[in-house]
Amino acid sequence: MTETDPRRPSRRLRGGLTLRAMVPNAITAAALCVGLTGIRFAIARDFEQAVQLVILAGVLDGIDGRAARLLNAQSRFGAELDSLADSISFGVAPALIIYLWTLQSLPSVGWFAALAFAICCVLRLARFNARIDSENQPHKSAGFLTGVPAPVGAGLAFLPMYLWMASGHHEIFAAPILVAIWLALIAFLMISSVPTLSWGKLRPRRNIRLEMIAFAGLLVAALVTEPWLTLVVICAAYLLLIPVGLVSYSRIRRPREARAAKDSGAPL
Repeated sequence: MTETDPRRPSRRLRGGLTLRAMVPNAITAAALCVGLTGIRFAIARDFEQAVQLVILAGVLDGIDGRAARLLNAQSRFGAELDSLADSISFGVAPALIIYLWTLQSLPSVGWFAALAFAICCVLRLARFNARIDSENQPHKSAGFLTGVPAPVGAGLAFLPMYLWMASGHHEIFAAPILVAIWLALIAFLMISSVPTLSWGKLRPRRNIRLEMIAFAGLLVAALVTEPWLTLVVICAAYLLLIPVGLVSYSRIRRPREARAAKDSGAPL
């Protein structure tokens, strides 16, 4: 049969979604299922497994976008599915896991903190979808993100649990009021307008690329041998990079604003 032969089996599904486009969407669906399964393990009081599943959902979330670009299978359907899955895997699931872990001992305050985190995650993703076709995104055009991304926010929200598990379940890290304050802080960072560094912005110099490869290998080894302590270090490093992002963006923003004012003829 030739390429134009009408008898040739179509690679496009009846609804218009190609088989090639199904791959990243299937990964997204898998991430959603993994995140939801984390809630099941939290109900069974297996919090280590619950946290690991949300982290795995984050890994899958990072893979699906790259798979879509690699296969040239980006679609609006995929973008909407990804946001819906993220709102559950990185908003609802972490909020419920942390609530079942310690916040339920503060029924009102703890539940409001969990609600604030889940709602802020959804609002962040809604803001992202609303701006997806907008050209006026100063942070994005400068190579920065606006606020803390949803998967990173979920990882940061679990920091008290990392410390709790790394210390052998020390009760101070499970103090409900401290965890509620921390959860509210991360919720604020997700919907804030704070410019944060994106992966595309981090470009190591050529003379340290081999060292970076070695560091990545050691990081994976550390995650396998001492996962919770390593995750604490990763969270601390990310939090320290937030002021770096603020300073870096301020250095870029001033010349950009000056050029824009000059082009528009406005007085500086």
